[in-house]
Amino acid sequence: MSSNSHQGSGDKNAIFLNKTINNPNIMSIRYTHTNITSTDWKKLSKFYQVVFDCIPVPPERDLSGTWLEKGTGVVKAHLKGIHLQLPGVGEKGPTLEIYQYEKTEKNLIPVANRKGFGHIAFHVDNVREIHEKVLFNGGSELGEITTKEIEGVGLLTFIYMADPEGNIIEIQNWS
Repeated sequence: MSSNSHQGSGDKNAIFLNKTINNPNIMSIRYTHTNITSTDWKKLSKFYQVVFDCIPVPPERDLSGTWLEKGTGVVKAHLKGIHLQLPGVGEKGPTLEIYQYEKTEKNLIPVANRKGFGHIAFHVDNVREIHEKVLFNGGSELGEITTKEIEGVGLLTFIYMADPEGNIIEIQNWS
């Protein structure tokens, strides 16, 4: 087995991986956004603007049609929402996309150890201050503010919280 092969993967996959890694003409890849599907996109968008200083990136979206159904796999897909510029990443950085579908499926109670996407995280100057802002603006606690020295990295102060719709947010500070 060559050093570029992976146990359990077929030869075709190993060849593709090898060509991708060694190809200087590979396509450019850039992370663009994280989506939160909401039941009230305007309210949730305002939460992230007020608490985390996110900035709306116009235009507001009102999207529907066969093209959206095909791309999302959602029958009769119709969504509204907006992208928010995240703090600290600049105008060309990734955004937080908050959309509300006309028909939204219910979600499970948020827990930090559920399989799949777990949370988004914000580094802040003052964890306690943002903790209070989250609570004041309709969010909730999942844990409690905790501080731990991580050897070789620094002092971490953090808490897991939830936005008003139950999406998990980590509030953290490294010093």
